[in-house]
Amino acid sequence: MRKIMIVLITLVLTAGFSSAKEYMTVKQTGDYTVSIVMDKNPPVAGDNKAQISIQDKTGLAVTDATVEVEYSMPAMMGMPAMNYKASTELKDKKYVATLKFSMSGAWNVAVKITRAGKTQTVKMNMDIS
Repeated sequence: MRKIMIVLITLVLTAGFSSAKEYMTVKQTGDYTVSIVMDKNPPVAGDNKAQISIQDKTGLAVTDATVEVEYSMPAMMGMPAMNYKASTELKDKKYVATLKFSMSGAWNVAVKITRAGKTQTVKMNMDIS
């Protein structure tokens, strides 16, 4: 029940930042609820700005973590796998990054959160137009 309330609070708090022009997803990992808002919906090949909000299990914003985004496309016939990393910068209690998808298709995205020597990862798939 507590996790459901945290997700609902996150959705309410981030509703002001999200519109039909933005892509948003909320995921849970360990003690964290992670919200990712992309500036384009759907995300596109090229530059996409991401805002990542992280709340702890009490619903407080996490602002003392190191956050890195790794994104990749698996190898396909005649093409090697593509792997990229983006570091983030903390601005207004959100971690911001620019993800540069080199082509459209299915991408794997992992948000790595390191805090107090412990790393937790949120994984998701994104379809890039």
